[in-house]
This record gives sequence, C-alpha cells and structure tokens, in this order.
Amino acid sequence: MSFPAAEAERALGRRPLRWETVVGTGFGTNNRRWIAELEGGATVFVKVALDEVSAGWLRQEHNVYSKVTAPFIPTLHGWYDEDVTLLAIDDLSRAEWPPPWSGERVDAVLASLHNLHSTPPPSGLSQADELREHLDGWSRVAADPEPMLSTGLCSGAWLDRALPFLAAAARGCRLAGKAFLHLDVSSNNICFCEGRALFTDWNWAAIGNPLLDLAAWLPSLRLEGGPEPWTIVPDSGGLAALVAGYFAAHAGLPPPATAPTVREFQRRQGEIAIAWAARELDLPGLDSGT
Repeated sequence: MSFPAAEAERALGRRPLRWETVVGTGFGTNNRRWIAELEGGATVFVKVALDEVSAGWLRQEHNVYSKVTAPFIPTLHGWYDEDVTLLAIDDLSRAEWPPPWSGERVDAVLASLHNLHSTPPPSGLSQADELREHLDGWSRVAADPEPMLSTGLCSGAWLDRALPFLAAAARGCRLAGKAFLHLDVSSNNICFCEGRALFTDWNWAAIGNPLLDLAAWLPSLRLEGGPEPWTIVPDSGGLAALVAGYFAAHAGLPPPATAPTVREFQRRQGEIAIAWAARELDLPGLDSGT
C-alpha cells in the first residue's frame, strides 16, 4: 500500500510533503505506518488499517484519542474514515522506547498508570468484566491441555495438581471497577519523553479494576530485565492466575499470520506469570515438561 497522501491531507488539514515507512514492532497488527513531514516542518505518525479488523481497532483508538487529553497519551492530529481508515498522532520516533528498564523508568510507568487510572474514562469503552471469557484461558487448558504441555512450560503431573487452584483463582479475581484502563501495557506501547511515560495503541481500552493493567504488564517487564512481579504487586487477588491462564492457553497454538513470533513471547511471559501465580497460591514451583 502506498502512502495515502490525499486522505492524510484531508485528515490533517495540511499537505504532507515527505513520508517514511515505519516497520511495526507490535504483534498481530495489520496496518501500515509512516512518519510524515507536513507543510511548516511538523512531523506526525500516521497509521492506516489494511483490513476491517484493524479499521475497527483504529476506530476504538480514535474514540480514546479524541476524548482524552492527558500527560500519558499522545496528541491526536488527524482522523479519516471513509475509503481508508487513517489515524495521525504525535511523532514519537525521537522518544525513548524500552527496554532497557531502570528503576526510574518503572517508576515513571507506575506514575502514568496512576494518572491514567485516576482519569475519568471516556464514553464508549467496554467493561473489563465483559472480557473475562477472553482473558481466562484455564478452561481451555482443562478441555485440551496438549497445546500448553507442548510448550514445555510444565509437566502433565504438575498441571493436574495445580490446574484446579489456578482456575479457581482466575474465576474469582475482580475485573470490575471504575478505572480507565489501557489493557495492553507493554514495551511495544510505552515510550518516555522527558522522563514521562506515554502509552500508545489504545484499541483495548476499557473500564475496570486498575490492578489488571499492572498484572498484565508485569510478566513482560520481568522478561525484559525488570523486577519480579510480586515486588510491585504483593497480592494480585487472583489476577496473576488470570494472566497466566491467558498465556497458557495461547502459547502452544499455531501463530497467526500477522505475528509469527508471538507464541514464543507468550510462552516466556507465561513461564513468569505461572510462577508468580503459583507463588501466590502456595503451589509447588514449575517443573519442566521436557
């Protein structure tokens, strides 16, 4: 797909003079991305959907960007949704993107999450509790444990012993709440500008328990050299088990065409999340399934 210059001009109100393709680093995305230079010298980040699923994600992002102005979110510069679906926000190519992680960077993310969770959520968001079936994978593991066991995360004997406790904790965790959630906090969607953490990619934004954002972030943070999850959230109230179940149910599945490396990343996060949940539930440590 070539850069949609005419549509970008209509969205932005200024003519793009030059543009450069940005290679996406996220998983499961089906869109094209550019940094565009506009008349006057300003630059913006432009994202265009390549299919209807991605167009729906951009519409959800636009719902957030168009209604929220805060230090943790980039500024919306343009929107077009006719023959193509196009979103333009701040150019963050000069921002700092993790990893590596430091204590200061972790603290900056925690501060921005606190700010986010204290911000009134915009209209049009789903409730996190409505996503429980999507997030909780232990019932799928119970119905067919082979995909999880094929990853080598644990032995069948360990899973037989631990599964009832993990499943019960995931079922009982609290997702409902009133906080504005991002629900996809990871290094792909975090950057730092003058020490302040900004979050991008808002298509999963929802309303619910603020601990859910933390629980979903901490396994990838640990994987990238950050602290152990329980040093930040000593008691997740079962959310560690929920997150572990999500990774356990997905890591052994065939990878989607748009994200050929995502399953290994999920497996490695799953190892951390399951160990965290097992520690919280006083279960035996993970043993190898290989």
